[in-house]
Amino acid sequence: MLNPATLMRRATLCCMVFEILWHSGQGLNVCMSGSATSCEECILIHPSCAWCAQEGFGRVRCDLTLSLQIRGCKAQFIEFPSSQTSILKSNPLSTKGSAPSQNEVTQIMPQKISVSLRPGDQTSFQVQVRQVEDYPVDLYYLMDLSLSMKDDLVTIHNLGTKLTEEMSRLTSNFRLGFGTFVDKNISPFSYTEPKYQNNPCNGYKLFPNCVPSFGFRHVLSLTDKVDRFNQEVQKQMVSRNRDAPEGGFDAIVQAAVCKEEIGWRKEAFHLLVFATDDVPHLALDGKLGGLVNPNDGQCHLDKNNENSASTQMDYPSLGLLGEKLAENNIYLIFAVTRRYYVIYKNYTALIPGTTVEILDMDSKNIIQLIVNAYNNIRSKVELTVSDQPEDISLSFTATCQDGQPLPGLRKCSDLKIGDTVSFDVNVEARSCPKGAASQSFTIKPVGFKDRLEVTVDYSCDCGCTRAAQTNSSVCSSTGTFTCGKCYCEPGYLGSHCECQEGESGNNPLGACREAEGKRMCSGRGECSCNQCLCYESEFGKVYGSFCECDDFSCARHKGVLCAGHGECHCGECKCHAGYIGDNCNCSTETTSCLADDGQLCSGRGHCVCGHCHCSEPGAFGDTCEKCPTCPDACGTKRECIECRLFNSGPLADNQTCQRLCKDEIITVEALDTDDSAGVLCLYKSENDCVMKFMYSEHANGKSILTALKEPECGGGPDALMVLLAVVGSILMVGIILLAAWKLAITVHDRRAFAQFQNARCRARYEVASNPVYKQPGASDAVREDFSMYDKPFNGGHH
Repeated sequence: MLNPATLMRRATLCCMVFEILWHSGQGLNVCMSGSATSCEECILIHPSCAWCAQEGFGRVRCDLTLSLQIRGCKAQFIEFPSSQTSILKSNPLSTKGSAPSQNEVTQIMPQKISVSLRPGDQTSFQVQVRQVEDYPVDLYYLMDLSLSMKDDLVTIHNLGTKLTEEMSRLTSNFRLGFGTFVDKNISPFSYTEPKYQNNPCNGYKLFPNCVPSFGFRHVLSLTDKVDRFNQEVQKQMVSRNRDAPEGGFDAIVQAAVCKEEIGWRKEAFHLLVFATDDVPHLALDGKLGGLVNPNDGQCHLDKNNENSASTQMDYPSLGLLGEKLAENNIYLIFAVTRRYYVIYKNYTALIPGTTVEILDMDSKNIIQLIVNAYNNIRSKVELTVSDQPEDISLSFTATCQDGQPLPGLRKCSDLKIGDTVSFDVNVEARSCPKGAASQSFTIKPVGFKDRLEVTVDYSCDCGCTRAAQTNSSVCSSTGTFTCGKCYCEPGYLGSHCECQEGESGNNPLGACREAEGKRMCSGRGECSCNQCLCYESEFGKVYGSFCECDDFSCARHKGVLCAGHGECHCGECKCHAGYIGDNCNCSTETTSCLADDGQLCSGRGHCVCGHCHCSEPGAFGDTCEKCPTCPDACGTKRECIECRLFNSGPLADNQTCQRLCKDEIITVEALDTDDSAGVLCLYKSENDCVMKFMYSEHANGKSILTALKEPECGGGPDALMVLLAVVGSILMVGIILLAAWKLAITVHDRRAFAQFQNARCRARYEVASNPVYKQPGASDAVREDFSMYDKPFNGGHH
């Protein structure tokens, strides 16, 4: 039975044979096509190329490893450096943040590795990250004290007590600090006239008294003394500046870089809450006040704990702001009013580790806002890279809590504290750097103190080079013998430097043609001493045994050789890591295809070369996020309507509404359902009301949701009215039945009376025409006539 080592060797051999067959089938050997003249040039062509340093091996020494072995090169003479990774430090991940020593808490593994890279080759390693439970938290509350925030100042008088109670449910080690800002105390940002020096509110009837304007003032260092926080907050008074924007970004930089004064702990989670109701000044705004010196990003707190350089330097840029926050592992929470939410939301896309929440006009929701922001921040992990060398390419594949690999992503969301996520990192060296033999870079999760230090060594030299023999007898004492080949002194040519330039060899024509019928030295050189001397070209380098190769005749993209993402080797682009294609213009990164809901191309298409190709009929947009005719369009937009207009629905619970729902929403009293460009959507709300809205896409690319201001609801039934209606209905039915009965009786009686009248008329007519009938008025005659009936008949017998 074969042992594992033998099986491994045979498997490797099979792979090498397959590689040779594959390249042969393709009609291309990338190693031989480069026509490398040295071992170092050979290993730069392709990671599969090897060099044979065996003396007398032959003219072509750069080839696939197995090809060299088949052609007779012994294994000990084959130079084939490979990339590899060595783990230098890997402490296990912690589960709790309340360790006896915070230095023992580990949230990233490994902590230190060494990578040896061959140019063009890749190696990989895995990074695991876990947000531990009960990790210490430092929160610095930075508040805008301009006049418009006077109501907010009253609201937060007891913020320390309430906030500590809430945060105690999340961590047992919580500290709180406080700082304030207004704006630079120079014109045109503040009131500088003498009458406003001590009271900028002088003459302002609505609020006649306030303190002088200031840039940034550090009030209370981070402490667990909640009472002190409340006391300091209650001492504060608002100020007044002239223009609407504030100097808040100046204050953020000072709060981030003045670590000792603020009291940031190295072993804590750093939160900086920035509360304001207006927009900030940015870099170059300071020139309006004559400030031409850029912000230096240094700490300038004086003995009064104020920014002494506020009136000497310009406002900071977004880049400087993000840099200082990252350096000090600080998460920034923008707590801003709804009016400016979109502006600050755009800032978060430019400043890593920031989030934005909507602040009520009087800051009454500040505690819940902070807790929600904290939970939101701790529900995601995102890796950042610092000091990445220019010739190093990195690609990430995230494996989040669902266990599915997500190529191109370095971020996981919707995590719970204690979840472990992993990231596979591929590293490639595009070239060999000049000068430094090794370089380093750092990978760290945003806002974490933990980091992974990566040291990179380059395998750019061959081992055989160290055994070079100068003026070797193998090279006719006129060259250096290294890696099995002679490198001749100037003026000498030949495999053993046996020929001087200008001399003719025994068979010059055959030695300088690649094949019969081909041009001498490919028409790009001259044959001297059975060897091609390639011409120089203004476009680049011409090289090869027959001058058949160059480094400029490769495919271009928009005029750029190999799209700027690869190297040209003998007419073929060798793409850097993360790019593919004939001209290396196709990126394998998928980050640009990631929609706001975390799905690639919104689940309606495929990511090709970093761009979404929508496959769902009717879908369009950068991430196929727009699709009015898709079956799920109304359902998706319904959640945004619920959370944006009524603060309800599934998105309102996990605080992702503002992140996922960026469409413009217009509220109206009545919908225009005749709009053919829109889709009418209806849904039934929790209280059995019907909500209607129109979903449409405008020509400018914006999604528009036109919704009713309020759902259509039927009024609740009134019990008395229902009772009266029922009784009335019964009475009405009774009356109708009685009326019908009366009508029927009346008709019947009238018909009977009419018949009676007709009968009487007929009776009168018949009596009048009877001869024996006499009027009732002749009573005597009647009696006489009737008396005859009382007398017996004469002589009559019965």
